[in-house]
Amino acid sequence: MGRLILGRWVGDLYPGSFALVMATGIVSIACHLAGLVAVAWALFWVNHIAYTLLWLLTLARLLGFLPKVVADIADPGRGPGFLTMVAGTSVLSRQLSLLAGNDVLALALAVAATLLWALLIYGFLVGAILRPEKPPPGRWVNGAWLLAVVATQSVSLAWVGARSVLGLQDPIFLLMLALHLLGYVLYLMLIGLILYQFVAFRLDPTLLTPTYWINMGAMAITTLAGAVLVSLAPESALLQAVLPFLQGLTILAWAVATWWIPLLVVLFAWRHLVGKVGLYYDPQYWSMVFPLGMYSVCTFRLAQVTGFAFLQNLSQAFAYVAVAAWAAVFMGLARHILGELQSAPVVRWEEADQPADLPPDNGPSPH
Repeated sequence: MGRLILGRWVGDLYPGSFALVMATGIVSIACHLAGLVAVAWALFWVNHIAYTLLWLLTLARLLGFLPKVVADIADPGRGPGFLTMVAGTSVLSRQLSLLAGNDVLALALAVAATLLWALLIYGFLVGAILRPEKPPPGRWVNGAWLLAVVATQSVSLAWVGARSVLGLQDPIFLLMLALHLLGYVLYLMLIGLILYQFVAFRLDPTLLTPTYWINMGAMAITTLAGAVLVSLAPESALLQAVLPFLQGLTILAWAVATWWIPLLVVLFAWRHLVGKVGLYYDPQYWSMVFPLGMYSVCTFRLAQVTGFAFLQNLSQAFAYVAVAAWAAVFMGLARHILGELQSAPVVRWEEADQPADLPPDNGPSPH
């Protein structure tokens, strides 16, 4: 039974599974900034376990189900999920730097995230562009596509701790700034397509998945990256030259992220109350937890660089909201795993090992 369950989990592994790492990591950082030290460290270790297990499952899927992986990468609905590997690696890098002070290991993860970003973002886009069969209008781009923005901004942030290890200030600042500005361009391109689909086509409540919370989360992580660059400006002539521009863009990004929150609350209330979509565990819900934690962190950093201390109260409130959301989804995950184990067919090891073309061995023949 164990082998059957594990084989199904590996074969059907959701491409966006690393959203669990993204959500756990950023909620841990939000708790760290909010003074919830014990919770921050508990989530720190949970994230290490989750990251390791997900990579083992991913590698097993690459080895045993490569055609499925290739098909997923080119799928417009599932392909963007692979970018959670980039963002998850980057967030874990920031956890190591901020909580554990391990900038060496954080640098290794930053390098890995950068390589994954280059491989996956171009792999997905090429596959989607060259795909011969296109989905019908209104079902092409979804909220998961904005993981391209999240991944890009997360790589920019992952390189913050590398300065103390490499001592290469100017090249790192240029890389961080370039990725940060690229993230804005990607957001403008993708959010226009998403809003067009919202307005021009009938909205099916079943297609309004939790990944649309990345509409807000993409701007929240953009705010965080901008605020970090603003705080580093005294160390870089390049950043000082564009400082007013960066400050304006960062406040703009935070305003857009804040604007999305009431709209998303209304849309998802409509999804469940009017559209009658039930609440059940879906790995996509981690893409809802991540923006809540990211909004807490980005608001805290914005308060630091602007001097608007009143924003820290908002950051604190969202830290508690993010922890509650994380706990609810994690409980859903635990119940889902338990249900999978309980509902799996019982197969005796002796029967499972029988050759397919032979009957079970019932002992020696009476003849």
